[in-house]
Amino acid sequence: MNLAELKNTASRLMAPDKGLLAMDESIPTANKRFEPLGIPLTEEYRRKYRQLIVTAPGLGEYISGAILFDETVHQKTDDGCLFLDVLKEQGIIPGIKVDEGTVPFDGFPGETITEGLDKLSERLKVYHQQGLLFAKWRGVISITDKTPTTAAIKANAFTLARYAALCQQAGIVPIVEPEVLMDGDHSLQRCLEVTTEVLHAVFNALYEQKVAFEGMILKPNMVLPGLKAADQSNAKEIADATVNCFLRTVPAAVPGIAFLSGGQEAELATERLNAMHQQYDNVMPWALTFSFSRAIQQPALDKWAGNDANVAEAQRLLVNRARLNNIARRGEYTPDMENE
Repeated sequence: MNLAELKNTASRLMAPDKGLLAMDESIPTANKRFEPLGIPLTEEYRRKYRQLIVTAPGLGEYISGAILFDETVHQKTDDGCLFLDVLKEQGIIPGIKVDEGTVPFDGFPGETITEGLDKLSERLKVYHQQGLLFAKWRGVISITDKTPTTAAIKANAFTLARYAALCQQAGIVPIVEPEVLMDGDHSLQRCLEVTTEVLHAVFNALYEQKVAFEGMILKPNMVLPGLKAADQSNAKEIADATVNCFLRTVPAAVPGIAFLSGGQEAELATERLNAMHQQYDNVMPWALTFSFSRAIQQPALDKWAGNDANVAEAQRLLVNRARLNNIARRGEYTPDMENE
């Protein structure tokens, strides 16, 4: 492990006034987002859409790193340039999703475990040679009357930690993503309790696997009530619950926290990130930014809808969404900016 290189990469990813763009949708997920818009479910249209993203003028002003799917690593623009090279020219560090998705956690109905550890070290070496400097692995925790169980939390924490250790040995900064899902009718307090338990388990496992906290990034959920909860809580309540949870669970040595959007509406995700910076900028020991997917991409995807004539306007919407989130990272966002 070269800790100095890992720290340098993590620092660049957490650069002030920037965030991460998650564009690592698997083929089934991409198809799920394309189908309602009538976009053909083909590799060529996935390439066209990713080309729209990586060539968006000015994206590098607001995005420090982009998380890719393996298919994207090998794709090229219409004029034959690798997407990896296009991103680098914009000053955007390319990263890669390395988990292979979730499967049922046998013996624990309704819970999942993430696969992909087999031969991961070999894959990471190849990715590093290709210039991919960070990676991502997602563990999924659901809240119901019977879940999560301690066993599922510990199993997902272990796989996240083992992945992170392998990344660091390969010279790749691990993004550790334990996601407590928004699905359900649970309260803000219930999400706080579960997220706290999950983060304690994750960092305990990371410590046991000798992961250097200085050379990793955490990608957690915000602490939110379930989508079906009667009380949806306001931005201040969510900011209080989320930041205080992190202050109790995330070591100060971690250079940065980059939120997943988790299905939040774009404006809400931005508003909530903004509230955290307005209230807690002076006490947070780590950088706090975003690693959104739908909360940045959806307006652009809706506008493009597979039509080449809409590319320029879709790119403008994409970059503007990234810009608004960077304003929120400074605690200077207002809803009026959505109409500018």
